Amino acid sequence: MSSEPISLSKALTSFDALWSPRIVTRVNNYDVRIAKVEGQHVWHVHDDTDEFFLVLDGELHISLREPDGERTVLLPKGAVFTVPRGTEHKPYAPSRAAILMFEPTGTPTVGDRHDDIPEHVDSTTGHALST
Repeated sequence: MSSEPISLSKALTSFDALWSPRIVTRVNNYDVRIAKVEGQHVWHVHDDTDEFFLVLDGELHISLREPDGERTVLLPKGAVFTVPRGTEHKPYAPSRAAILMFEPTGTPTVGDRHDDIPEHVDSTTGHALST
């Protein structure tokens, strides 16, 4: 990892793929990832880890399937939210947004269990495929 400051805005301009997080740094055994998002991701769950979201630009909606039913949280720019481990969730951005996530190194973007993955997404990594 770099021993110099990292500009998140410069890192975000270095790629265009949606729902394809890039690791910008590591903290202990955790990846700090940034992603551009728009539209819907897939329903998925991380069995063994929480998932932290920070909205850098735009807004993010996260639908959650909880014991009391389904709900959606709205995260405007600057908001943070942690999806607890074992909670099925589906991120959605009504228009282009930029997010930062904090997860253990190697955590798959589509979780441990997930809905069918669209053809434009790599089912192993959850990263968008080049077209």
